[in-house]
Amino acid sequence: MYIYVCVFSRLYIPSVRFGANVLSSVFFCSEKTRPDLQYVAYTFWIHYYVGLESGTEGSFFLSCVKLVLSCSYVIVNDGASFECSTHVKMRDCSARSKFVRSWLKQASRAKVKICFALCAAVVIFVIFFGHCAIRFFQELYAMGKCPLNYNEKLKSQNELDSSLDLWSRVDVQTCTKWGAPIMWEGTFDPGDFDRHHIQKRTSVALTVFAIGRYLEVYLKEFLKSAEQYFMVELPVTYYIFTDIPEFVPKVKLMKQRHMKVIQVKNQKRWQDISMLRMKTIADFIESHIQHWHQYIFCFDVDQVFVGRFGSEALGETVGLLHAFYYRSHVKDYTYDRNPESAAYMVTGDFYYHAAIFGGTWQGVKNITEFCHQGIMKDKEKNIEALWHDESHLNKYFWLHKPSKVLSPEYCWSTIIGFRFDIRVHRLLWATKFYDILRT
Repeated sequence: MYIYVCVFSRLYIPSVRFGANVLSSVFFCSEKTRPDLQYVAYTFWIHYYVGLESGTEGSFFLSCVKLVLSCSYVIVNDGASFECSTHVKMRDCSARSKFVRSWLKQASRAKVKICFALCAAVVIFVIFFGHCAIRFFQELYAMGKCPLNYNEKLKSQNELDSSLDLWSRVDVQTCTKWGAPIMWEGTFDPGDFDRHHIQKRTSVALTVFAIGRYLEVYLKEFLKSAEQYFMVELPVTYYIFTDIPEFVPKVKLMKQRHMKVIQVKNQKRWQDISMLRMKTIADFIESHIQHWHQYIFCFDVDQVFVGRFGSEALGETVGLLHAFYYRSHVKDYTYDRNPESAAYMVTGDFYYHAAIFGGTWQGVKNITEFCHQGIMKDKEKNIEALWHDESHLNKYFWLHKPSKVLSPEYCWSTIIGFRFDIRVHRLLWATKFYDILRT
């Protein structure tokens, strides 16, 4: 019952309102005045609405567990006969609650034990599989579709993008309404992209910030995995921005791969580190990168490459679909809703993840300068965007559409669990230690 309520509520099916009324009539109607049960039920619905607004299910599942356990206790210990509580302001119990009371009056001890066992099974399922289940059922929410006619190709100045087989993946959206490709496994030939960029002698810069404890915990695995999977056919230079250059790990690099360490100041708050990277990247593009590289990709350090992240990802400006929102409705996107913020958005096309963005050096310079300007405007008003630089990045891509969009394959979280449409993992979120690293 609660699993269904949870699933349907996250999918915003209107019948949840009816379900809420039924549950309230059942669990607020006990033989005695049950303040403990009423408290749990109230808590359940409060957590539900709070969780719905915040986009998290943790408190909601916790309330499910509390409610099931309390109801199991009542059933086993009270003989499970229900009557309307005098503390609930309603005229009478619903027909469904009367049916429940009638069944419980006739229940044998064996039935009660079976009921308790089922409740216990639900609790175990919720505890161990709750988050995976809700993410799995989110897949039933349909993505948008490529607006082109069936078998039609993209009309792009880039011949490689025009050759993409968009219709090999009818289960997902493979292009945007403004004609940019969304890169999914099965829509492109990796060899075609590699040969094209080798002939053009394309060189790529990768920037990553490893400040404070993030360097010790994440940087080495990030670099080692990048050497295995990131643009392996092309010349790449890693630009490591850190406050402790002497602790940057030594990693064996392949031919045509280089590493440069740039010292930056640490900040008191991790939010400031996240936001100030935009200015740092823009300045370094101006002073150095534009003279050596055609393309640049900017990464968060707390990630690990696990599959090909190749030249098919290169474009003038490149955004990444956030793994937690690519199948969500636009009203669930966590845009900044504060009208006072420079990042303010009412609606948008997608929700982009700031863990990865890239493009030509000129494209990335435009992105980072725009975001920095928005951050500074907010600082003058003594406000911060909801998700800091990510909120400003989403504003930029709303006003200036990216020329290429990467699917969540390019930055996946195992917390979400299995998805049929995610055929490969190219980059995975590393385990987060926010309580340690952000103190």
